[in-house]
Amino acid sequence: DDGGDATMLMHKGVEYEAAGAVPDPTTASNPELAIVLGLLQRSLKSEPKKWTTMAKGIKGVTEETTTGVKRLYKMAEKGELLFPAINVNDSVTKSKFDNLYGCRHSLIDAINRATDVMLAGKLAVVCGYGDVGKGCAQSLRGQGARVVVTEIDPINALQAAMEGYEVNTLEALVSTADVFVTATGNEAIVTVDHMARMKHNAIVCNIGHFDNEIDMAGLARSGATRDELKAGTDLWTFQDGHAVIVLAEGRLVNLGCATGHPSFVMSCSFTNQVIAQMELFNNTDKYPLGVYVLPKALDEKVATLHLGALGAVLTKLSDEQSDYLGIPHNGPFKSENYRY
Repeated sequence: DDGGDATMLMHKGVEYEAAGAVPDPTTASNPELAIVLGLLQRSLKSEPKKWTTMAKGIKGVTEETTTGVKRLYKMAEKGELLFPAINVNDSVTKSKFDNLYGCRHSLIDAINRATDVMLAGKLAVVCGYGDVGKGCAQSLRGQGARVVVTEIDPINALQAAMEGYEVNTLEALVSTADVFVTATGNEAIVTVDHMARMKHNAIVCNIGHFDNEIDMAGLARSGATRDELKAGTDLWTFQDGHAVIVLAEGRLVNLGCATGHPSFVMSCSFTNQVIAQMELFNNTDKYPLGVYVLPKALDEKVATLHLGALGAVLTKLSDEQSDYLGIPHNGPFKSENYRY
């Protein structure tokens, strides 16, 4: 799964089939949920046990994204998880590569394709300094932008500060920044009130997964008018005459305005997915109901498979060095809780 959408559909289907009713789609908090509720209303009428039957045949799910993984842990805590899950996102060769290096490549690719605005000298705000935010901040700094980070987590904030980024609040920057990038995985990061106070033609985009990081629904209700400059690039003009440029309708900008991450870094992620699928299929009994991560040895295997393409050659431990460290010649080289 990618984002937990298929998993959510399955779980909601089972929940509403047991209840015998589906909530009214017009009460949904976002357009995507409304589509899910509409689909489940129709299936409840035509196949009242469709999702319940389907769920019983599922061996497990492997989840690709930070947002989807958060959903899985929440369901597991509440006792709602229907089948085992492997958290692929937190494999080191996923989160520290796809999330970081992939976003470092694709963010500015998307902004450049959508706007062709020179980023050098511009003031850019990155909301969130996780792996995605780190890649975004690096890419914007690489273009010569002055980058400021917003964070709720003191550890991430300290990391940003010690990398040389200013750390401040969005409220302190909203009227002066040129570019806003949300990378939090949370909702209501950039509100319509923020956008109403932004400077003329400020660029607003999201790379943190769901489109509710930017209040697109509130923007549509605000009285601002939308002018589609080209696919994925919209000029929203407020009644006072000032405008903001919103990319990809608030959805993932690197997919909506560019072509996503390059195939090489995605190969790391998808190798994890394949290994996780094989592991769940071949060793289902080893995974009772819960959320798991791949063992370190498999994580290192993914990295090893990709080294040759970059011309990288590993140093080998001697017998004496292996004995000294207590590490096998072929790994795993780090403990399960090592933080890269």
